[in-house]
Amino acid sequence: MTKPHRFNRRIFLGGTAAAVGAAVAFTSLGPWTRAAFAGQRDRLLPRNRLGIQLYTIRDQVANRGFEAVFRDLARMGYAEVEFAGYTQPPPLPPITVPQIRRLLDRFGLRGVGSHIGLTEFRDNLSEVLDDAKTLGLRYIGTANAPDALEPPAERNTPDAYHRAAEFFNDVGAQARARGLRFYQHNHAGEFAIVNGTRLWDVVIAETDPDLVSFELDIYWAYVGQFRHGGFDPIAYVKARPGRFPLFHVKDGVRSATADGYTFVDVGDGVIDFRRFFETVGVSGHHYITERDDAPVNPAGSLSTAERSLTYLRNLRECQGGDDHARDRDWDDRDDR
Repeated sequence: MTKPHRFNRRIFLGGTAAAVGAAVAFTSLGPWTRAAFAGQRDRLLPRNRLGIQLYTIRDQVANRGFEAVFRDLARMGYAEVEFAGYTQPPPLPPITVPQIRRLLDRFGLRGVGSHIGLTEFRDNLSEVLDDAKTLGLRYIGTANAPDALEPPAERNTPDAYHRAAEFFNDVGAQARARGLRFYQHNHAGEFAIVNGTRLWDVVIAETDPDLVSFELDIYWAYVGQFRHGGFDPIAYVKARPGRFPLFHVKDGVRSATADGYTFVDVGDGVIDFRRFFETVGVSGHHYITERDDAPVNPAGSLSTAERSLTYLRNLRECQGGDDHARDRDWDDRDDR
């Protein structure tokens, strides 16, 4: 039996001639008319790459279990889930990783990634990779800061991030050997500047792009901009889009807090996601909704999940364009 991880952190035209004629007629239309004619072709994000970080609805997993939660996510229209642990606490029955995989398959969901503590990567890497393969994940990663394995007094320094890059390369090589990709998810602290160096840039520069990827948490990137300055989150990703296959789509409103922002459902805040995604491009990325405090949202965490997904599914391009349409047609295929 696979040892479960703790829940820690943190859904024909009639004939050839008719088909050709229809295609010619369609391409002869202007971009806005084509979009209206096609209905969903102008949507900005591919539906089968819209997912949720289960930490958002951790109260639902804890109280009702994976089966009930996956049923709800499938009903809402989610295609993918990112895990934050593989357990459900008593009085729910214990569950194994193979059982979770069967539930994913039953409800037509795909596991895209999982947040695992760096100590587990260090101490139980084989088991971590085994579980990821069982779940059918493409990515396996961490939401820990890169220097989380360092003694507290030695963290938040370029040297600590140099050592983290070495560790990430080693984990990434072993993950790649199993057909997986290792990734690290940011918070705001990675954007701090120490001795003239932005800490996260050390890890990005010193990790092998073939071995290590990153998951940009968009909300925390804007908090990092507010707290540390000197960069634009959109330009930051656009300069290296291939390093960021995963996005945490998380929203906020400006506030008088130390972070400068407070969590809200995706679409209710000030982050311009349409501009963000149109600028960095959509091909190949995965879009994972999250709200850290959703369980205390008066409307409930499931409301956050549904409202956030509805917003992303309704995002439309500012301007039509054949290149984006072709990217989305490719990305909408089941790529398991």
